[in-house]
Amino acid sequence: MDTTGQGRSARKHQAIMEAATAVFMEKGYAGTSMDDIARLAAVSKQTVYKHFSDKEKLFAAIVLATTDRLDTAIDLLADVPTDAANLEENLTGLARQFLTTLTHPQVIQLRRLIIANADVFPDLGTEWYEKGFERGLATLAATFQRLADEGLLRIDDALLAANHFSGLLLWIPVNKAMFTGRSQHTEADLDRYAAAGTRAFLAAYR
Repeated sequence: MDTTGQGRSARKHQAIMEAATAVFMEKGYAGTSMDDIARLAAVSKQTVYKHFSDKEKLFAAIVLATTDRLDTAIDLLADVPTDAANLEENLTGLARQFLTTLTHPQVIQLRRLIIANADVFPDLGTEWYEKGFERGLATLAATFQRLADEGLLRIDDALLAANHFSGLLLWIPVNKAMFTGRSQHTEADLDRYAAAGTRAFLAAYR
């Protein structure tokens, strides 16, 4: 078995994925060529086509690969202790980690890229939303339902509550980044959004 060849192929595949991510985010889908990607990955264009038959499939691959990076954040959403005395502190910590993940510059860039191409690739946008953000909301809803079952929250619709919580956190920093094309928030801003959003949420649901 030629493990050396397989290892070399895997490294080239990874190099192409990383190059494609960088170029698509810099130039957009329409402005990116397979030549650009091959040049940055330091491989031939034929090698790029060997791994990905066309630009559309490569674009889909780099978009869907990013949902794996949200797994850690989604795991955190499921891990809120059932602790009445520290509920606000625990939810504020969760909110801060959630904000850190979803306001990361690369996540924002990818979000803008997907939205910009939603008319061209509606199925891809839908799949990214379902595997990423929607899955996170479902996990958060299950967490809130667990807290409600323990008497810590008062909730009629756990998924709606999860959307409210997310909206309170993300409305300001994500909208700013989406419209301006850059992240303008500081660490202190994220601390403030997390604390204020959690207080507002608990004022409605505790």
